[in-house]
Amino acid sequence: MGSSGARGPTMRRGLSLSGAALLLLLLPAAAAQQSPGVACSQNTNRTCQECLKNVSCLWCNTNRTCVDYPVAKLLPPASLCKLSSARWGVCWVNFEALIIAMSVIGGSILLAVAVCCCCCCCGTKRSRKPDRTEEKVMREQEGRRIRQEERRAEMKSRHDEIRKKYGLFKEENPYARFENN
Repeated sequence: MGSSGARGPTMRRGLSLSGAALLLLLLPAAAAQQSPGVACSQNTNRTCQECLKNVSCLWCNTNRTCVDYPVAKLLPPASLCKLSSARWGVCWVNFEALIIAMSVIGGSILLAVAVCCCCCCCGTKRSRKPDRTEEKVMREQEGRRIRQEERRAEMKSRHDEIRKKYGLFKEENPYARFENN
């Protein structure tokens, strides 16, 4: 009982998608059909093909009846004909199988679009700004670089002091003594 209640809303969402797909599938077949001037009830107990020559007719396989399609509703009610035996447009189209197939195809398309959107959106966000670990590594590298530069400057000043003390300090420009003369 509980599983049928959960299945109901899911089936209703798939019905509109499958109904639209059914109409698109059957438009070419309906274009070549007879005019709706002939009453559908005249084709009862005949063949499915004869009944469906009229676009406004619905064939029910269980009791071999040809009735007017209930245009006020998207799908025929169960009191008129079960979905598994209802045919409209062409005889090989089963409403129940069509609903299931269109729901699976529609769900697959929606899932593919959602995955593509997630991949595109998440991929661009990661390329725009680094995450916490990358920021931490970059801060540590910058700190190491600054400390290294400070140590180099300190060592250079110490070496320069030692060179001055022992008279080994080189002039800034070795060609300066030639310019003074």
